Amino acid sequence: MIISASRRTDIPAFYSEWFMNRIRAGFCTVPNPIRKNQISRVSLRRKDVDVIVFWTRNPGPLMEHLDELDERGYRYYFHFTIMDNPRALDPRCPQVAEAIETARRLADRIGPGKLIWRYDPIVFTGHLNVEFHKQTYDRIAGALRGHTYRSVVSIIDVYRKIGKRLRSLAENGVALTTPGTQSVGDLMRSIAGTAKANGMEIFSCAEETDFSSCGILPGKCIDEAYITRVFGLKVSGANDPFQRKACGCVASKDIGAYDTCLFGCAYCYATADFALARENRQRHNSASPSLLFQPCLTPMG
Repeated sequence: MIISASRRTDIPAFYSEWFMNRIRAGFCTVPNPIRKNQISRVSLRRKDVDVIVFWTRNPGPLMEHLDELDERGYRYYFHFTIMDNPRALDPRCPQVAEAIETARRLADRIGPGKLIWRYDPIVFTGHLNVEFHKQTYDRIAGALRGHTYRSVVSIIDVYRKIGKRLRSLAENGVALTTPGTQSVGDLMRSIAGTAKANGMEIFSCAEETDFSSCGILPGKCIDEAYITRVFGLKVSGANDPFQRKACGCVASKDIGAYDTCLFGCAYCYATADFALARENRQRHNSASPSLLFQPCLTPMG
């Protein structure tokens, strides 16, 4: 079993204490995102976990626990998002210089092969145009050269539940734009060349558009071939049926919860209500089996 920790929230940044408590306990419980009264019990025992995949914008709080994870024999790798968007879009994410330094320290600790740099989602505004993203990707890639061998990119998907906050941004002078196909292709070719020049293979994430002609192949963020290469471990290549149609990831069990991340990224699909996320964080109990404390419900399965 592969554990995703997590597409739904930033566990390393905000819930590392809870995560380690669950590792020590050997299990966690996960409410169904749609039917909250249905709760599954997920084993976190080493013998049941093939690989843990972390998704984060700040792995710092979890890094102090990596020795324990290693001693317990867990395999893991990180998806680390590093961009340089304005505060209107990413109000609470670490500054890019700080994030780069953290990525370097993490790569020195676990090895560059277990660190994947995400430059996604790419958001376009009047200021964040194609040239901005070319220069920013080039700058960050150069700073991460030798500290990661893989990069992932995607273009923003505008989900209905984030429409209101995007309209609010537009009213305050930060309106999203949609570059033409030729301009996007030009950006992707530039990014692909930059990645190659810095020793990184590059893939797209859940993109309906095929950028293969630009040098960027459709990717799998949870990739059985990557896991075999990095860990010498064979896992099932069956697609995850619970992900978007364009997603190529293999099956995993996500142990996070929506509306619990505090970074407040304007385009985030996993946080529909920032106020609710803050409330959920206040209610969070690091000793609870579930990331969202639900004492009255009985785990199933």
